[in-house]
Amino acid sequence: MTASERPVLTPPVPGGRVLLHSCCAPCSGEVMAAMSSSCIDYTIFFYNPNIHPRAEYLMRKQENLRFARKHAIPFVDCDYDTDTWFARARGMEREPERGLRCTMCFDMRFERTALYAHENGFPVIASSLGISRCKDMNQVNACGMRAAAPYDGLHYWDYNWRKGGGSNRMVEICRCEGFYKQQYCGCAYSLRDANRHRRAAGRAPVAIGQPVRGDAGTGT
Repeated sequence: MTASERPVLTPPVPGGRVLLHSCCAPCSGEVMAAMSSSCIDYTIFFYNPNIHPRAEYLMRKQENLRFARKHAIPFVDCDYDTDTWFARARGMEREPERGLRCTMCFDMRFERTALYAHENGFPVIASSLGISRCKDMNQVNACGMRAAAPYDGLHYWDYNWRKGGGSNRMVEICRCEGFYKQQYCGCAYSLRDANRHRRAAGRAPVAIGQPVRGDAGTGT
């Protein structure tokens, strides 16, 4: 399916503005393109205090900001409150990918997204997190729905961005845009585990914040 053959999308509140939580440019590129092709009014919300260290965080944010500016999409740059993230992750340091620490992380990011949406008149929130095959889509969507539930009139859009060729288009957009190629999920503990696997395979450790370009990364 080519970009011109994308299905026409309708958010849960037809015609309503969407606040799109974006974890990174590689994951959000296709989601943004799909919304734009359906003439959906949306704004990027970048809140990812899990990304560690700061050099990596800045690299990922700048890539996302660059792509948003290229397409004239509003971009909200939220706080990088890592202290709160580490406090909430305490006791979960050894959790595996897709475990309780990831649920906490999604909850924290969606809670801030939902609050901003409520305070600024967005009836719909969505996220690019679920497009990555590294993520458990059911886990992501459950966190999004839980975050939206306290606010009357706020809906979480659980659309499957992978279907209809979405995953393949995500990779193609990453290649065409030359996005920074992420080499681990994002947090300090995923970096630790990624480097452990790389050492076992005889590979060099992750190069933090270096402009490695290529296909889609691992997601955040």
